[in-house]
Amino acid sequence: MRIGEQVTFGGSGLDRASETRIDAAALARLAARPGACSVLSWRGKLLMRPGPDGTEALVRLPLDHPALRDIAPRILLGREDGEGIWTHDLGDWTPPEGESATIGAFVDPSEQAHPEVPGARFVELRGRLSDLTPRDAELAATARAVTGWHASHAFCSACGRPSEMADAGWRRVCPACGTAHFPRTDPVVIMLVLRGDRVLLGRNPAWPEGMFSLLAGFVEPGETIEAAVRREVREETGVAVGAVRYLASQPWPFPASLMFGCAAEATSEAITVDPVEIEAAEWVDRERMARILRGVDSGIRAPRKGAIAGFLLAAWVAGRLD
Repeated sequence: MRIGEQVTFGGSGLDRASETRIDAAALARLAARPGACSVLSWRGKLLMRPGPDGTEALVRLPLDHPALRDIAPRILLGREDGEGIWTHDLGDWTPPEGESATIGAFVDPSEQAHPEVPGARFVELRGRLSDLTPRDAELAATARAVTGWHASHAFCSACGRPSEMADAGWRRVCPACGTAHFPRTDPVVIMLVLRGDRVLLGRNPAWPEGMFSLLAGFVEPGETIEAAVRREVREETGVAVGAVRYLASQPWPFPASLMFGCAAEATSEAITVDPVEIEAAEWVDRERMARILRGVDSGIRAPRKGAIAGFLLAAWVAGRLD
């Protein structure tokens, strides 16, 4: 798919400086440069401020900024224009206004200000997907995924003892048994299931009212992407799938997935919903899908901007799956 890397979180070409992660002297030199900076994370949110034309921009703070005081260790995200860029996670910090009850929910509209960074606030990344530049989107996705991994993997899975951060945040090591742990990424298939001029959409009961999307599911151990597509579609809707082809991928840091977008040719059309998996499913023709994407359909909401589901559906409507 020629436009595949235009999906959110993809295609910014960030230099991840992987060779520098294990070189303490090189890391120190990079951190000492005047352009060294960090993006600030808290509870999976990123510190942003309004940018031009109604967009959002990640706040980049110099490493000696007061907001970063006493926060350690930091995680190297890469190099931007030759300068090192890290992320710091605030951990147990409590915002001046207290914590909102919506933090961690599927939709979290709350925003939290940091007293030492005027005009900026911590915001949920899901709601800003289409507002960020490709570079800010890649940095934000990486920061969210890696800080989330550290928060949930503080203990060694081999012996249960506390582990320690290493390699500028890209490894954890258990000092008790020596086991090394690395950030995980879970493969997920998301399927543009087509039959003639119709696409198959499904709905999870936990989603906001009116929200439908493409079917998706985790790839199981020992399973190919193509087999996972066929299994997930059959399990959730009873629809049989024949030919499967890869279209595009998207890192999805909620919390740590890589979405493999595929086109799948349905060989049957009768739907039998598995209520454990989804609440409803239906075939939608191209004309109606175009109305949904314009936000003028009375029954189905337009997909979330920036997610690969909406990207693939828009490409299908426009005839751009090549």
